[in-house]
Amino acid sequence: MTADRQPPLFPCLLAAAMALPAAEAMAQGQTNPGADSFGLPNQVTADHFAALRQHSPFLRTLDLSKSLIITGVARIDTEPVATLLDLETRKTSVVSRNAVSPEGWQLVEMKGSFSDIETLTAKIKMAGGSEIFSIRYEKSPPPVKVAAGATVSTKIGNGTAGGGTDPHGGPDPRVLTPDQMNDARNAARNIKEGFKADGYGDNQTIPPEVVSKISRLSVEQRESINVKMYEYRNRGLGMPERQQIYNRMLDEAVRQR
Repeated sequence: MTADRQPPLFPCLLAAAMALPAAEAMAQGQTNPGADSFGLPNQVTADHFAALRQHSPFLRTLDLSKSLIITGVARIDTEPVATLLDLETRKTSVVSRNAVSPEGWQLVEMKGSFSDIETLTAKIKMAGGSEIFSIRYEKSPPPVKVAAGATVSTKIGNGTAGGGTDPHGGPDPRVLTPDQMNDARNAARNIKEGFKADGYGDNQTIPPEVVSKISRLSVEQRESINVKMYEYRNRGLGMPERQQIYNRMLDEAVRQR
């Protein structure tokens, strides 16, 4: 009598293991009509980009006239220079027609009287752009109160500006007080000491390359630049802006020698 032969155990287990994923894929295909039988993701269609087309960040216009104000103006060899304050970031920047600021802003035109800053309007544009924004002068916003009673100062400058705001400077920022004139003259003869209007802090060392530029100028040229820097300080320009202007004036004076 011949016994019934049993099928080999391993081939049966292998077939069952291969059939299980296929069954799961079919079940997923039934619950997710967008997926195909090979487990690929849904097809990307034009509907996925509808929101991006309607609200494209590349077509958005930044209205700089609402976020920037003029806080100071100056002239470097007849070229106008303006100090701008970003009301959102509280950062200041110097703009001119000859250079693009680190933020990508460039001065196009300055209208109004330099003797009355409240009449001034700076027209600026983004580098590579064509849209012009008009920026007007406004007083720097008052300090902002934050948590724990701390005060964040939004004052432009180092707190010792002239222009009639303290003993260092009269009503006309172009008129220096005797101590300002003495400081400007002393710095013209002792270039490593610096002076209070050059944009460098009291405990800050003037870079060697700046000292090298100053040393190439005559005492008269140095004094003239120093006096002009005090005028900018009296107008309320902050230390970072004065430092940029000071270095530009030195570069221009060295080129003209």
